[in-house]
Amino acid sequence: MSPLAFAAILPLSLGFLAMTSCNPSSADAPSPAGAATAATNSADSQTLVLGGGCFWCVEAAYEMVPGVLAAENGYAGGKRPNPTYEQVCTGATGHAEVVKITFDPARVSRARLVDFFWDIHDPTTLNRQGADVGTQYRSVIYFATSEEKAIIDASLARANAESWDGKIVTEVSPLPEFYPAEEYHQDYYTKNPNAGYCRVVIKPKLEKLKSSPLLRPDAAP
Repeated sequence: MSPLAFAAILPLSLGFLAMTSCNPSSADAPSPAGAATAATNSADSQTLVLGGGCFWCVEAAYEMVPGVLAAENGYAGGKRPNPTYEQVCTGATGHAEVVKITFDPARVSRARLVDFFWDIHDPTTLNRQGADVGTQYRSVIYFATSEEKAIIDASLARANAESWDGKIVTEVSPLPEFYPAEEYHQDYYTKNPNAGYCRVVIKPKLEKLKSSPLLRPDAAP
C-alpha cells in the first residue's frame, strides 16, 4: 500500500480514536465462540514472526494469503515472561504485538510474505499505527537464521526504494521467545466483524489488499 493510501486512511482512523484503538471495550466484547487458529504442524511448514501495529489487523491480512496455514497472535521482544495483554498495553514490558505465521513454502515463499508486510501497514511511523500509539505497536520482523535475515534485508531495501522513500523504521531483530496471546485475541476479525475497530480499520484495509498480486489463487510462490 502506498503512502498516499495510508494518508487517506489516517484521518478516518484518528476521527474514530475511541472506537478504533486496538483494545477491547464493553461495546466490542469478544465473542466466546470459535477457537484460536491452530498452527498446522507439518514437516515442510515454516514460520515467520512479525508485528505491524495491532495484531488483529496483521492476523486478518495474512489469513487471506494462499499458502498461509495459520496465524497466531502473541507477544515478543520484551523482558517479562508470559506477559498478559494488559501488561503489554502499558508499554512497560517492552513486548510488541506480533503474529506468528505458519506457511507452506511450496505455495508461498518467505520473501513474498515479507514483501506483503510493507503493503499491510505503514513502516515509517515509529511506535505507531494510526490511532494505536506505543512501543507495543512498533513495526518489527524477526529472523531465526542468517538466510532469513538476508531475505528481510533485501525486501526492506526494495520497499524503501520503491514505495517508502527511504523512511522505513522497521526493527529487524533475532527471533526472541514468542508468547501466544489470550484466546479472545485469536481470529479476532473473524469472530468480531462488527466490532468498531474491525469495521472502521480492518475491513477497509482488507478490501484494499484484495488487489494485491499475492492474493491471487494463481500467484507464484
